[in-house]
Amino acid sequence: MTLVGLEDGATSMPSAVFFAMEESQPVLYGRAAVEEYLDGTPGRLMRSLKSLLGSSLMQETTTIGARNIVYADIVMLYLRMLRERAGAATGRALDAVVLGRPVRFDDDDLERDREAERTLAACAREAGFRHVEFQFEPIAAAFDYERTIEREEAVLIVDVGGGTADFTVIRLSPERRERVSRADDVLANDGIHIAGTDFDSRLNMAWVMPALGYKAIGPKGLVVPSLVYFDLSTWHRINLIYAPRFLGTLRELQAFFTDLAPYERLMRVVDQRLGHLLLGRTEHAKIELSAAERTLVDLNVIETGLAAPARQRELIDLLADQLAQLVRVGTKTVAAAGLTPAQISTVYFTGGSSGMAALREAFGAAFKGSRVVVGDLFGSVVSGLGLDAGRRFA
Repeated sequence: MTLVGLEDGATSMPSAVFFAMEESQPVLYGRAAVEEYLDGTPGRLMRSLKSLLGSSLMQETTTIGARNIVYADIVMLYLRMLRERAGAATGRALDAVVLGRPVRFDDDDLERDREAERTLAACAREAGFRHVEFQFEPIAAAFDYERTIEREEAVLIVDVGGGTADFTVIRLSPERRERVSRADDVLANDGIHIAGTDFDSRLNMAWVMPALGYKAIGPKGLVVPSLVYFDLSTWHRINLIYAPRFLGTLRELQAFFTDLAPYERLMRVVDQRLGHLLLGRTEHAKIELSAAERTLVDLNVIETGLAAPARQRELIDLLADQLAQLVRVGTKTVAAAGLTPAQISTVYFTGGSSGMAALREAFGAAFKGSRVVVGDLFGSVVSGLGLDAGRRFA
């Protein structure tokens, strides 16, 4: 099995879609979408598409220029693009797919979770796939890891991506690899909506938003309302701030500021649509702090010489409760499997957010006797899905 290049030879690509205001311009995907948006082309960037699944937004419309587009259709367009590019790379018309899904699209509502899977399946069929099946993403990652082992292991898969954290306890061994059904080997699954975008949001609020007036005290002793800062720190809500109907609300905020400099920066961010760029720089600083004790979030696009200091110790403190929640869910998954942490041979990490050292260290403290293995953060799930599809559709 070989992963095919989807974008400039890369075997993975961001779930990003860019619609230019001019309807005659092509829809762009992945890194090309992000670059076009950051280059200043007028239009709309949609990111973290999977975060929309299970939410009421999926059947709502968003306005782009003169067009009204249903959010579910954006997911369909992205899947159609993947199908076409994979088909071109393999020279085959692809009509069957195993889609990875989080253990939980919705943490609390089972029916919304089912509806999210039904919606994703409908999008895939509309994109051209006749046969659509699903596999939990951490189980797919386990199949990829299983190729590398030489004896039986009880493994906790920790899959922390952009929108969800998923956990699976599974028995793996060389002898089990070729089984079509692995239901008996999966001992427990769980998941929670805490992941990379939540980390980015909290760090952005702490590091970047104060420069725009977050938590500032106004002339009457009132704190500046925080909703605009929350929206500017949440990947899939940033575009809401740019809608014309919010301009009046933003202008009314001026009365809350004693020092107008932060307010002027805030308006500059909104007027120039810099929200995604700033959040991306926060994400980059988060990654840097896995290896460095301190760094700077460059805010030069707002104001010459402006920067926000970011420290590793501060990151750990800011995210401590979220990391503790992830460890609790992981430990609970092990208990649901009828095992103790001491009986887990390996803790296997995948998903882009597992690159954060603080996350791995939090789990290492809870599973001191387990081997820690970091897989291909962006490729192990899709490799495992390929293995699973090969068995199902053989």
